[in-house]
Amino acid sequence: MTHAELLGYAAAACVFVTFYMKTMVPLRVAGIVSNFLFIGYGYAVDAYPVLVLHLILLPLNLLRLYQMRRLIKQIEEATRQDLNLNWVKPFSTTKSLSAGEIVFRRGDPADEMFFIVSGCFRVRERGVDLQTGEVFGELGLLNAGQARTATVECTASGELLRISYEHVKQLYVQDPKFGFYFLHLVSKRLFHNLSLTSPPPGRPN
Repeated sequence: MTHAELLGYAAAACVFVTFYMKTMVPLRVAGIVSNFLFIGYGYAVDAYPVLVLHLILLPLNLLRLYQMRRLIKQIEEATRQDLNLNWVKPFSTTKSLSAGEIVFRRGDPADEMFFIVSGCFRVRERGVDLQTGEVFGELGLLNAGQARTATVECTASGELLRISYEHVKQLYVQDPKFGFYFLHLVSKRLFHNLSLTSPPPGRPN
């Protein structure tokens, strides 16, 4: 068996392996390896259509691999770090509140979410205090009737950044990092709310 035939069989094996892969990054890596092998095979046996095809596919696969790796990195950063408010400032407006003022009541129509710039706020029904840097009001976006699920009161004068759900949707579509941050934020909130309503271990419902 010649070296060219070995390259051809190895390239074909890489293509075969890609059909069993369920995740995109390993699939792209296998595709890139097969591109190199097919380029070597095409050059060795003067199979120019094969050579040209894989010379074109190689940079495409490399580009897709780079994009996926960058997206994975963005996802990891989004789920590990707090949201940078500079992203949302162009889409938001400020709202100042004094202690005792109500931000919204349970059952009110929900059309915006809030970022705490300063001050303290309390979720009445759950007895949860919200501090500077936290986000609230995001669950209304996922509520079928888009109504508030709790009442939030200002307990120490402060300032909020408010952003409408329409702008949240735009950011979600336009910026994958914001989209995954939002998913992480919502899932974290849901699990936190669930922990507040679940009875302690060993205690009957």
